[in-house]
Amino acid sequence: MAQELGTLAQQTADRLAEKHVGVVVAAVAEDVVEIRGAGSTGADDGRTPGPDTLFEIGSVTKPFTALALARLASTGRAGLDEPLADLLPAGTSVPSRDGRQISLQHLATHTSGLPRLPRGMLLPALLHPSKPDPYADCTADALLAGLARTRLGAVPGKRFRYSNLGAGLLGLALARRAGTDYESLITLEICAPLGMTDTVVTLGGARSRRSAQGHARRGRPVSPWHLADLAGAGALRSTATDLVAFVRAQLDGGPEELAEAIRLSRSVEHRTSPFARVHLGWMAHRLHPRQGAHLQIWHNGGTGGFSSFVGFDPEKRLAVIALGNTSGRPVDRPAFDLLRTLQQERASEPN
Repeated sequence: MAQELGTLAQQTADRLAEKHVGVVVAAVAEDVVEIRGAGSTGADDGRTPGPDTLFEIGSVTKPFTALALARLASTGRAGLDEPLADLLPAGTSVPSRDGRQISLQHLATHTSGLPRLPRGMLLPALLHPSKPDPYADCTADALLAGLARTRLGAVPGKRFRYSNLGAGLLGLALARRAGTDYESLITLEICAPLGMTDTVVTLGGARSRRSAQGHARRGRPVSPWHLADLAGAGALRSTATDLVAFVRAQLDGGPEELAEAIRLSRSVEHRTSPFARVHLGWMAHRLHPRQGAHLQIWHNGGTGGFSSFVGFDPEKRLAVIALGNTSGRPVDRPAFDLLRTLQQERASEPN
């Protein structure tokens, strides 16, 4: 099984490397893990990225933020239905609609009614070459001042509307409740119990030397993104090794101190269609019966120089991770294809 898994991971990495400067692909089947790289980190030595190469993971940060919420909720330090306003500085004006306040669960399931981006930010600005770090000015003061002038597009809890602003506010609010900063919150509540030592917001020392260089769509090196106080929406950097530990906790239930939080994060759901739903931090869908009716839970991400994907099937204990150091070229399709191949092979095995 390991040999076949390694071959499939390498084939996916090679496929992705046709459009990315460099990639790493991890495939997990129960207790077997295979990690393969292709292309280049973009560093001066031109080495191939590997299990311990750090990538910006963009919105794959959001499942971490949501799991931190579940962790605080499962230990009685926050409530899923608790209003966002209760975790922000006194006097902060938080929009509501039809008398319904935004709760922490609304933020984690993208049902808050908040817009995708903070007030004053336009989507084209994220790709503008003269603005290499479009979120750099998203300080807490700026976010909360803009929040006071924001109108909700729907009654909280009613409609799915993907929101970087909402996820960033959730990270900010949880860090305030825990009396720390976002990076320390994730380290203490999630990374430490899982033995993840390379999932960070800030780089330094040896990690900098192990980091891939980000690239624009056509291969031009670009500057890193720093999301300031919107960190909960997409500021984490990580490795394939760490993300394997993260996803295996989803497959196995995790260590004792995280088990209840993992169960809680997946028990909460908001239906977006007959086949799709959103959990705390995760998207999920079940394939059509003609495609095997397999369950796929996932999240993808992208920054100015990177693309990422994490997907898994808890029923068959399978997972796929893909990390690339080129923006504008999603790794999703080859990663989904690999996950589906693993699911089909598992379904065809004799009982």
